[in-house]
Amino acid sequence: MKDRLTLKERIKITGRGIGILRKYCPGLAGGKAVSAVLAAVQPLLSVWISARIINELAGARRMKQILFYVAAVVLCNFFLLLVKSMVDRITEEKEAQMWNFFGMVFADKAMTMDYADLEDTKILQQKQEASENLFMFGNGLGQLVWGMNSLVNAAASIVLSLSLTVTLFVSHTGTKWMDSPLWIVGIGGCVLVGGMANAKATGKESAVFEKWCKETVWFNRMFVFYEHELAKSPERAKDVRIYKQQKAAKRSFAEMKKRDEAVGSLLRAMATYPALASVVVGIGTVVCWVFVVLKASLGAFGVGSIVQYIGALGKLSTGVQDMMFVLADNAVYCRHLKGLYEYLDIPNRKEEGSLNVDMDAVRKADTLRDEDEKEVSDYEIEFCNVSFRYPGAKEYSLRNLSLKFKLGKRLAIVGKNGSGKSTFIKLLCRLYDPTEGEIRLNGVDIREYDYEEYLRIFSVAFQDFKLFSFSLGQNVATAMEYDREKAEQCLVKAGLSERLKTMPKGLDTALYKDFESEGVEISGGEAQKVALARALYKDAPVVVLDEPTAALDPIAEAEIYTKFNEIIGDKTAIYISHRLSSCKFCDEIAVFEDGTVVQRGNHDELLKEAEGLYHALWTVQAQYYEVG
Repeated sequence: MKDRLTLKERIKITGRGIGILRKYCPGLAGGKAVSAVLAAVQPLLSVWISARIINELAGARRMKQILFYVAAVVLCNFFLLLVKSMVDRITEEKEAQMWNFFGMVFADKAMTMDYADLEDTKILQQKQEASENLFMFGNGLGQLVWGMNSLVNAAASIVLSLSLTVTLFVSHTGTKWMDSPLWIVGIGGCVLVGGMANAKATGKESAVFEKWCKETVWFNRMFVFYEHELAKSPERAKDVRIYKQQKAAKRSFAEMKKRDEAVGSLLRAMATYPALASVVVGIGTVVCWVFVVLKASLGAFGVGSIVQYIGALGKLSTGVQDMMFVLADNAVYCRHLKGLYEYLDIPNRKEEGSLNVDMDAVRKADTLRDEDEKEVSDYEIEFCNVSFRYPGAKEYSLRNLSLKFKLGKRLAIVGKNGSGKSTFIKLLCRLYDPTEGEIRLNGVDIREYDYEEYLRIFSVAFQDFKLFSFSLGQNVATAMEYDREKAEQCLVKAGLSERLKTMPKGLDTALYKDFESEGVEISGGEAQKVALARALYKDAPVVVLDEPTAALDPIAEAEIYTKFNEIIGDKTAIYISHRLSSCKFCDEIAVFEDGTVVQRGNHDELLKEAEGLYHALWTVQAQYYEVG
């Protein structure tokens, strides 16, 4: 078992958890607390009034008094039930949505983490454990929601029950041994022993449960993969069918079932401890009954009070047991919450500068071209002896790379697979920071600029872009509300005008069928055009296109190349491609090999270097387009 937490640590952890609930599920914890108080008040109020009615029936039988008590119990119960049902209605809706809110906890954390940490295997494992504990078993925040309800209910039950049992111990029978204050100790001891037995059982059960959770989390993860994703995922289904991968999956699943059967003994152990605790609680209940009945038989109080005291003692016993359970359970979910906090507290190691980017100057640099289309702006981006190694990797992806280019130009980046082209773009956009060296914007290290300000410079269509199951227009604008005319213009520029005409709801047509049955499935080439339109919609001064035509057919590709200047306008463009024919329109080409730049120049200049890599790549590609 993990190290025990002190009470001070548990209070601090619980308090922070309540703060998270208030932020992401406002009103849920408070609503649960109100409902718990009402749930504790109602039965004890009914017991107290019922005792008054029975005493009146056994005594003076005053009809007005009886009717008053009857009306009081009916009206009070009606009012409490009405208020509780209203509160429960609100909290049930919030509780039904809380899992979505909990998902936002992880989403918000992901957006504030250093991008490099998203690929760190240790951090990924940490996140996986925290999320699986929460979403598969409700451990942590889920337990806190239910635990708050139980805690308040138990506390209210104890306070109210004690107030109803005070007269039990101060009423006298005239018999010395029956009026002894030792009965207070004895009855209190029975209640506490029952609660402690229940708490002990909970602790034992929780220890077994945690071990079971650890085994079952692994099983569930494998089950989801082998029984669902492998066979049903569209991305995997083709390979599974072609290569008969389901056979290997069945063997793996059979081994998993054997391992899961061994966990069955843990479940039986979990059931044993609560059963033993129930026996101890039962004995304490019998002692309480005997004491109340004996005292009534000796004339200490009327028969109606028996109902009050038995009901109050029963509720007191239950309240103490629940409180002990809550405290024991709190120790369990505090450990899970601590694991969640350790993930949430991972610092963002990215350096956050404070300088503002002069966007006007950056945009102006795009327009400073003379009649010969030559750049005349001094605004530039420079890689200064930059080396980079991905987290956990042994080899460098970029090594001592130095490259300078002025804004307003068209820069093409070419090279073999793995030469560092996409890594160059990720560093430029500050998804990663250099392992060594600096990247400068107009002579200033980009780490000194405000991060969000710096990102405003770039519109990027990544090679591995992602579209979302929202409407076409929302995918282009990356917003729920957007400029419809601008979105449509960007789609037309990206070459999707004809497809847009066939969309049943135009820009409001949902992409894919995840959320709407009438959603439209688009091809890879069409998706790539939407990604290009998204980059254009942002209207940033620097457009970065990483293999923007890889999924397009030759005709669509030629159309994009023909209209490239029209599409990009007067913006700075950085273009990555394996197809060298597409680089002719660029002012300059940088040839990458083994993580560094080995050649620079325009298309004609690089072709003249017969021994150069660009000439070799061009020659290999050109032979497939020669007319025989």
